Order: sequence, then structure tokens, then C-alpha cells
Amino acid sequence: MPKTAVLLIDCPDRKGLVAAIANFLVQQYDANILNADQHQDVELGLFFMRIEFATDDTLCDESHFHAAFAPLAERFKMNWRLTFATPPQNVAIFVSHYLHCLADLLHRHQTGELSCNLALIISNHEAARPLADFHKIPFHYLPLTAANKTQVEEQQLALLSANSIDMVVLARYMQVLSAEFVRAYPQRIINVHHSFLPAFTGARPYHAAFARGVKLIGATSHYVTEILDEGPIIEQDVTRVSQNDQLPDLIQKGRDLERLVLSRAVRWHLNYRILSYANKTVIFA
Repeated sequence: MPKTAVLLIDCPDRKGLVAAIANFLVQQYDANILNADQHQDVELGLFFMRIEFATDDTLCDESHFHAAFAPLAERFKMNWRLTFATPPQNVAIFVSHYLHCLADLLHRHQTGELSCNLALIISNHEAARPLADFHKIPFHYLPLTAANKTQVEEQQLALLSANSIDMVVLARYMQVLSAEFVRAYPQRIINVHHSFLPAFTGARPYHAAFARGVKLIGATSHYVTEILDEGPIIEQDVTRVSQNDQLPDLIQKGRDLERLVLSRAVRWHLNYRILSYANKTVIFA
């Protein structure tokens, strides 16, 4: 069976990049390019590309590719990452007592929409245990207070390490991760925020939106950084509200959006369709 891989590249924009990359893959590995997408940031003069390819060449592995591609990458000053289609990524989900995003992710995983290994669910509440048990996902209840936050995060990180976790999803996990935790998984923690960032940051955005009398509410998925709610935005969506909508209506409409933007972000990350730069993201279709 041919190997399939995804090559993600960002570098200064210049002529000849697409041809050089395609020629390398064909000449070096007789590769069949299955999908190619590119983007230019004109203001910053940057080039971004995602190529999915297949090859029967048994030499094509990470070490051989790195050695063969290095001269071309140096010539064009490329940042790049090669990922083979297997094995699937190991994913951990963190959740508190709001379960709508967790339930949605579990359903999408069960139906095959999210290609990954859901290794464990971690929560500071017991509410998610029945869902985890139903889907046969190991569940870890770690109650958290201001006094034991450091110790709990050490337990969480130990669980992630023991399960070789590649990606962490915060499915309405209502706790702020420490800078040390975030640094352990750079660009590998995805959060959903219940507002259209940068508007209405913080813990009660629907209440703030209702008090402001907005006509649109939204939800945002983003990578987690050390600065709260300031990480690179992956996906956003909005819906219209009116004076007839009360606070519970805003919350219900918002939860529908939260499910959508989080699942899209997780799927794109799992399929290696996101490149992050300058606190922005490029999403390849």
C-alpha cells in the first residue's frame, strides 16, 4: 500500500516555490500529489502551502525525507513539517460541567468524522462520567481548587504523558491553564470560547452580550496561549439575535455555535490543515 503524508510549509514568498516543491516530490519519491493548497500573505510577504501526497517509495520516511529535503528548505528559508497519515493522533478532552461540546465530539468520533484515538477525558466535575462510560473512554475526575491547582495540573500532565497525548481539547473546561501547562503543548491545545472574540472575553460573555444588546452573538475556537483568550483564532461563527431573545435564548443559540466551531477546529487540526503564524492561522480547505 502506498504511504500518504502531509507536508506543511511556510517561508518568504518568491517565484518558483510551487514548482520546486512539486518537482522534488515527483523526482525524489515518484509521488502522486493528492491535494495541494497555498496562500500568500501579501502584507508580510509570506507563502504557505499544504501538500498531501502518496508514494510507493519504501525509502520515504521521516529521516530520509528530512535529509533529502533539507537543501531545498534551506534555499527557500522554509519552515516545514512532514506528517504521515498513520498512526492516528492521541487526544485528551478536558471538560467541566457543561457537556454539550463533549457530547458532540464523542458522537462525531463514534461516527468516524474525527479520525483520532480518544485516549481519556479529564474533568473537575463528575457530570461527564456517564457520557465517558457510555463511549468507553477512560474518565479521570480531578477536583480542582485554588489551593490544589498546581498539584492537579501535575496529575493532568502525568496522565497526558502516560497516554502519549498529541492534542488537548478544552470542551468548555472552565479553568485557566497555567503558563507551564500551555508551554508543554504549544499549538496543541484547542479551546472554545463562548463569544465572537475579541468581543466579550472572560467567563460570562453571554451575560455581557445580553446587557449590551448586541444583534449578533458568536463562538470562537482558538489555540491556547499563555495570555487568556488571545491565542490564534481557528474558527468563528455567528447567529442573529433580537430584542425578543432573553438570556437563556442567547445561551442556547450560542451553545449550538460552540459545538460547530470546536468540532471544525479539532477536525482541521487532526487533518493537518492549520498553519499558525503571527498570532493568526491559515486554514487549508
